[in-house]
Amino acid sequence: MMHRIILSASVILGILSISLAENPTYVPDATWHAPDTAAARLNPLATRPGAVRGGKKLFLRNCAECHGPDGTGMAKKHSANFHLSVVQEQSDGALFWKITNGNADRGMPSFSKLPELERWQLVLYLRILNQQPLSSTR
Repeated sequence: MMHRIILSASVILGILSISLAENPTYVPDATWHAPDTAAARLNPLATRPGAVRGGKKLFLRNCAECHGPDGTGMAKKHSANFHLSVVQEQSDGALFWKITNGNADRGMPSFSKLPELERWQLVLYLRILNQQPLSSTR
């Protein structure tokens, strides 16, 4: 009986800690828009789905600390939840521009030092986050 109570409490605490870490209420910065020319850029890796694996490695190395390993964002860091339509509806060019330039007002650093193709790989990976069940990206 005691074992069941402890197990149940552990499961509840685990679920609670995951849900508190996610940022389902993310609201984007209304003033942070990519210029039209940047937003119109096409991902040169769009026809190379194999590049997604590299994007995942880059994401885990550079982005997961703030956006979580599954891309749902972290409430305590006010970071973007990449699964939300408000993020997924942005063009590849807009996401690339945001990765490149960052947003100091929101604590998002610039990743302009990453090679351009690596930033495009990150965009590819952000796209598949929305297509996978959350448990498979953890």
